Amino acid sequence: MEWMVWTTPTTIFFSAIAAMLAGMTAWEVASPSIERKGFLPIATTRGDRLFIGLLSAAYIHLLVVGFTPLSIWIAFGAAILWMLVLMRWG
Repeated sequence: MEWMVWTTPTTIFFSAIAAMLAGMTAWEVASPSIERKGFLPIATTRGDRLFIGLLSAAYIHLLVVGFTPLSIWIAFGAAILWMLVLMRWG
């Protein structure tokens, strides 16, 4: 990805997002999801929960970087944990 002047971590990050989207698309085609109500106040599909999880993971990282002296790896762990909880029970 030299033509875009991306660093290796940036390339890995966006490649992982693209892989998640491709995987979710294939899963949706193979097995269409139905809306369900979990602990979120709205009925959601798998794709909705993925979007909410990615958005909230970004906010978790921004909060940790902006307001605490914690390591970014703490934010990463919290975001992964939140994403797993959200996808399963959200």
